[in-house]
Amino acid sequence: MAELNLKQIIDRLNEEFTGDTRKLVFWYDDKGEFVEDMASVELENAKVYFLQPDNQFYTKYFLERVDLTTNYLIYAPFPKPDVKDNHLEDTMLYSKRFFADRASLLSVDLGIDEKYKPIIEKHIKFFANKERTQRFYDLEIENFNEENILIGLLSSICKTRTCSFEEVIRVILTDGELQDNKFLTEIQKYDLLDAFWKLCEQHFGYIDVKPTLERFVVTLFVTYTAKYISSELPKAWKSFVSYKSGNIIAFIDNLMNSVLYREKYDELSDFVAAGLGAVNAFKDYLPEELLNCDTFLCIDQILVKWIVDRLLAEDTGAKLDGLSIPEIAAKREKMHFGARSGRTYRLLTSAYHIVTTGTFNCPDGFAAILAQYRAEDYKIDQAYRNFYYEFDQLEDATAFERLRDLVENIYTNEYLDKLLPKWNAGLQEGDSLTKLPVQIDFYARNIRNARERTVVIISDAMRYEVGQELFRLLSDDPKCTAKLETQLSVLPSYTRLGMAALLPHKQITMTDDYQVLVDDVLCDNLAGRQNVLQKYLPNSICVQFDDIKGLKKNELRDIFTGKQAIYVYHNQIDARGDKANTEDEVFVACKEAVAEIIDLIRRISTNANTYHFIVTADHGFIYKRDKLTESDKIGGINDKKAFVNRRFIVAPEAVQEDGIAHMSMGTVLRNQDRKMVSFPISSNVFKVAGGGQNFVHGGSSPQEMLVPLVEVKMERGHMETKNAEIALVSMVQKITNKITMMDFIQSEPVSDTVKATAYKIFFISEDNEKISNENSYIADSREPNAQKRIFRMKFQFKDKKYDKDKQYFLVVYDENTGLESFRHPIIMDLSFADDFGFGF
Repeated sequence: MAELNLKQIIDRLNEEFTGDTRKLVFWYDDKGEFVEDMASVELENAKVYFLQPDNQFYTKYFLERVDLTTNYLIYAPFPKPDVKDNHLEDTMLYSKRFFADRASLLSVDLGIDEKYKPIIEKHIKFFANKERTQRFYDLEIENFNEENILIGLLSSICKTRTCSFEEVIRVILTDGELQDNKFLTEIQKYDLLDAFWKLCEQHFGYIDVKPTLERFVVTLFVTYTAKYISSELPKAWKSFVSYKSGNIIAFIDNLMNSVLYREKYDELSDFVAAGLGAVNAFKDYLPEELLNCDTFLCIDQILVKWIVDRLLAEDTGAKLDGLSIPEIAAKREKMHFGARSGRTYRLLTSAYHIVTTGTFNCPDGFAAILAQYRAEDYKIDQAYRNFYYEFDQLEDATAFERLRDLVENIYTNEYLDKLLPKWNAGLQEGDSLTKLPVQIDFYARNIRNARERTVVIISDAMRYEVGQELFRLLSDDPKCTAKLETQLSVLPSYTRLGMAALLPHKQITMTDDYQVLVDDVLCDNLAGRQNVLQKYLPNSICVQFDDIKGLKKNELRDIFTGKQAIYVYHNQIDARGDKANTEDEVFVACKEAVAEIIDLIRRISTNANTYHFIVTADHGFIYKRDKLTESDKIGGINDKKAFVNRRFIVAPEAVQEDGIAHMSMGTVLRNQDRKMVSFPISSNVFKVAGGGQNFVHGGSSPQEMLVPLVEVKMERGHMETKNAEIALVSMVQKITNKITMMDFIQSEPVSDTVKATAYKIFFISEDNEKISNENSYIADSREPNAQKRIFRMKFQFKDKKYDKDKQYFLVVYDENTGLESFRHPIIMDLSFADDFGFGF
């Protein structure tokens, strides 16, 4: 950094007098700041000649007649006279002038051409501070001109690390307020405010008689909006549209996509939307005109209202721009405001799948019912669960109450009320219990002949559709191979009997007081179950999930070492659902259960050298949000000898009433037990005192009796995987349009060896200047058809001059690593006017 001191001046003067040619250098020290110092200065290859205001003629005579060989520094401790009063003017034409003012020293030190020195002089106050001056030096500007000197000064004030006006604007908008902005105050302090607004015009096309930061921001957002709505802007907005749309789009894209600045973008967006009355401005627009625009959150609110209205009208075929409701929701969730509106779009997608159930048709016959449920119908239960999972987390769900009522009505009356009677009719078929593997054969089929250590995770009340979600998430893990099967639980489908069925046994019996025995051993607790398991498999153990979830590596390994089978009992769903005060949290518990099991599998496989897992359940459940009415309850059951539950009754005799089916316990347990289990053929319940009403199990329905069996094999060691790559479909060589659409393809589908990868795609110059907006894309398609993995991106280029002889590139960066994946050279055959000028 330049320092105005005598040593620096002497060093520079000595540099002036190098060489063999005689040199004369004139130094007019306007304020005589160095007159005392120069009296004692000795130069290496020159003498100091003191010029006085009244000895100019003699000096001319001396230099041109008396001494024609010596190098002289002609030092004048006063300002240079006007030409008409200066007898040395012609001598100075073949001599050189030296300047020792701060502006001159800075110009020389930085390599700034003398013609730009007036800019430095005008803003010399800026350089009075060493730290501020150092920041200017640290920008390492190579080629100084009028524009980048000014941008450098602004960059130093805003403490950016590069000389970039876009960075200046970004800092001003994200680290300051729109009113009384601290950076603009500093800019004005150093007489740079006019230059700042001129640069705003040059870079962003913002022109205003009385420019303000608020109106500048409005210009940015309105111009960006104009490019993404497929109709004209509101009339009141048109005056804000800039002619530099390319630069604005690139800037706004970068701001909204930045992890660091996206929250500030939201604040600015909300400010502009409120100031312009965006909600009212867009209320009469067609939804498809707004589909591609994500400038303001209110656009999502408009689209959400449209979707809600369509769903309430049960218009499930409605489309916008060829996109169905789930496709619209998926598109908008991936756009900028997806972080704030994603929950709502996921809710609407789930609601859509429920509403389409209004045309639900259940086949006849148990085998057909099973096949359809496992292929499609489970998705209805999953959609219902996901709907309430999102609904319950909304801060204000008032706008969705009517939709919730519709979802509840269709789920109960159009789905459950059609499915359950046919299910129970099919269950009465003589061979119904042979259509699927049954829970009572679990140990014999899966554990008895297992060749490797196996962990059995039994998640209480994990019904089939929750297990399917677990399976799907495990399948996304490249180190995991997962297989999903279905088991038919025992009936009644409740914990004591279901847990017993999963153990090895010769016989399972239910006593007359309804205790469940396995080989005559009571196993309604952990000790009883372990007792039974170890009789068949001595090197085995039963543990509670809660007892091992926090164990350290060595502690976990000690439990598993030497064991052939480990039964882990996990109780997240049933524990929450079976309590009246927490039953409405059961769908949250389902999500947590899935996450806990995945985490447990990964920890055990990593820390306990165990790689084979089976996840299953004792039973499933039915949950309906609306409180049961009296008509949903079956009363009049007063048999004190019976085992009465909300969804079943076990008694010596069957309950003989309409709407109730029954089956012998001997059929279920494969013994001679003559007790009968009776159960509603609908979702109705028996009237029982106490407990909750929304979460029930024990009866006969796919939701209660179909339980998952997820077999998981974790890879030993590290599995080699690679990123899903993307490439251009056709190799573009030249860009001739300011707005360009380009097609890309995901090279391979995502699989266990190809992992989903997020990319950023944009254009740069050979100097690494970003010249387009930045697109983000997640390559996560599992589609085997290559044509269906093609996607399109739109690029808008900055308004600037492009040199056809220079190189430009399309670049793709891996978002996770920040590394460049590939670059493709292109020629920019575009021309934009450069109308920058300050009149210096």
